[in-house]
Amino acid sequence: MDGEGGSSGLAKSAAVKLSEMGERTKQLGTAMRDPHQQRRIILVIVCVALLLDNMLYMVIVPIIPDYLADLEIEQSEHVHVVMHSNTSANSTSQDKSNKDNLDIQIGILFASKAILQLLVNPLSGTFIDRVGYDIPLLIGLTVMFVSTCIFAFGENYATLFMARSLQGLGSAFADTSGIAMIADKYTEEAERSKALGIALAFISFGSLVAPPFGGVLYEFVGKRVPFIVLACICLADGLMLLTVIKPFSNRTRENMPVGTPIYRLMIDPYIAVVAGALTVCNIPLAFLEPTIANWMETTMHSSQWEMGLTWLPAFFPHVLGVYITVKLAAQHPNLQWFYGAVGMVIIGASSCTVPACKTFGQLIAPLCGICFGIALVDTALLPTLAFLVDVRHVSVYGSVYAIADISYSVAYAMGPIVAGQIVHSLGFVQLNLGMGLVNVLYAPALLLLRNVCQMKPSYSERDNLLDEAPQGLYDTIKMEERRAKKKGYSSAGNCLSVDENGFDPFRAQRSLSEESSGPECT
Repeated sequence: MDGEGGSSGLAKSAAVKLSEMGERTKQLGTAMRDPHQQRRIILVIVCVALLLDNMLYMVIVPIIPDYLADLEIEQSEHVHVVMHSNTSANSTSQDKSNKDNLDIQIGILFASKAILQLLVNPLSGTFIDRVGYDIPLLIGLTVMFVSTCIFAFGENYATLFMARSLQGLGSAFADTSGIAMIADKYTEEAERSKALGIALAFISFGSLVAPPFGGVLYEFVGKRVPFIVLACICLADGLMLLTVIKPFSNRTRENMPVGTPIYRLMIDPYIAVVAGALTVCNIPLAFLEPTIANWMETTMHSSQWEMGLTWLPAFFPHVLGVYITVKLAAQHPNLQWFYGAVGMVIIGASSCTVPACKTFGQLIAPLCGICFGIALVDTALLPTLAFLVDVRHVSVYGSVYAIADISYSVAYAMGPIVAGQIVHSLGFVQLNLGMGLVNVLYAPALLLLRNVCQMKPSYSERDNLLDEAPQGLYDTIKMEERRAKKKGYSSAGNCLSVDENGFDPFRAQRSLSEESSGPECT
């Protein structure tokens, strides 16, 4: 009897626990159906993806040069040459040649990610506009996971080069679709600026914490562990994406809005000015990363830990810059261009003062100034790109953020290859003065954006056909469903004149207009 009572109690206890788990699952499902809760989780997923991409970009800085140098030594030990009387001079010349070749190989390896990202972004932006943001984000995370695993187990230059290039392919999908997804989910300008600011903080944290993270783990546990840790985080983020967003769920994709082609966005003068600013403001960071360690070692005889921690203090002013810009943008959204211009002037002044530093402590100040200025420019101008698309084009953001990614990639593709040549030919001082001057001279160009906030959003069919507030990219699906149910509705919604911003909002969606029986506007 006692046994039966005990088993009955266990059964009741198990039933209660199962019931509680069912309730929690139901509550989670209800929360996931809430658009506000869902977009917060989406923001977390995107921020983790951006963190991983930038950590993988920078984690190799303290690892790969040392690892490739060790491989070079191992290979040279297998070669025995009969030494003659002039062996010492020949040996010195050969060592110098090997070092130069190694530096070139490292520069090409570092730049290969940005170069491939630069080449793929025009295609990835168009692909994102066609299929949405979730599947490209999953593709990007998958490719990044594969490239990270290859980094962990690669043991020669060719394998590492392939892994680095694959990372550029993954970044072209993950970065662009992630930022575009944030812009799509957060339609209010203040919320959008805040969400993009959070994403930029994760990018900064990944870039600045990765070198010490990789250096410490490489020193104590070997090359594989840093990449295995990043691969596990990437896998977890991908599984969360599959669970939360369900990118392969049955959803009508043929009715998605047709985004403006990327070539038309590139010739938009306002977008071109923003893209140029994003490239110019990132040049100092991209050019200093591969050159500053050697300069510190030569001029101030810095130790290895000082060179490894060079950029870490700059994380805090970068986050401060993001916070300040978000707060100012919420109060004075019409001055976004001004915040960007101030950021470029700060970058220029800080870049010019770098060569004057004589100690590690002095060097921290201008590097913090550069990162603070970059935070101002990025946080002010990335939401401006989405706003420009909203008021001048179709509200689909894949291509416009592909242009932003291209802007970053141009700077980081040139940095590892061009910066060393400039230092060798002209000097470190001239490099910094040139970068500072370019930033200061470009800042007045942002005056062209001063009237952007006075533009009115383009007339949209969803204002006629949707009762609820705008939800972003998939509004057109709802619009088409209502259009199918509604018989004999007026086609006046499709008969629109060109708006005051100089854009015909349905020109890019002519296939939708042709379904209507009404005449086209002239």
